[in-house]
Amino acid sequence: MIGHPVDLLQGEALVFYDRALYVPKHQALLLSDVHLGKAETFQMAGIPVAQQVNGETLERLRSHCSQVQPQQIYILGDLFHSRQGMVSEVNAAWSSFLEDTDATVTLIVGNHDRAALGTVFDMGYSTNPISLGKLLLSHEPVSSEKLSKGYLNICGHVHPVVQLKSAVDSLRLPCFYHEHRSQRLTLPSFGSFTGGYEVAIGEGRTAYLTIEGCLMVLDSPL
Repeated sequence: MIGHPVDLLQGEALVFYDRALYVPKHQALLLSDVHLGKAETFQMAGIPVAQQVNGETLERLRSHCSQVQPQQIYILGDLFHSRQGMVSEVNAAWSSFLEDTDATVTLIVGNHDRAALGTVFDMGYSTNPISLGKLLLSHEPVSSEKLSKGYLNICGHVHPVVQLKSAVDSLRLPCFYHEHRSQRLTLPSFGSFTGGYEVAIGEGRTAYLTIEGCLMVLDSPL
């Protein structure tokens, strides 16, 4: 997978990968909204969903780790989808990843994770935002009023997507969403089976899409 360096914050280079962000200065890989066990949650409700989505998601994570060799992995909330979806296969798959990685893994607890905290994994947990240099990592967006000048809030929770349209078709794609005035970068959902919220572009709001090894930058309305 190809990484795309983007200069959003002076002195803190950020490299965009497929649904994940790498911060070379801190050797940290950032991702959000993995939603492991969502397929199982739907299945329990009688909705047929293929189980391989968990495997696809974790294989993408392993690929990123193999490429950038991070020392730290920060998951910005919603690693799991629900308590009901944390069946033995899901727990075993995540435990296997933790055993295989050399990185220190920290979960910033998201709204979906709170019901799943009864299961203990070999990783760190935080219920508060985490500072990483001039980056403030959180699950939900942090108000710019709480940020020092020159800092950037990197968050999840929103699942930002943009809709690309042609005369005959349209496509919704996950994106990194930079709100300049709010000093905020929202990560796309990392999970293979997640919904999305269509975001507005223009007037200080930029979307970055990683598509087949290329980086597309959208900074004006489509």
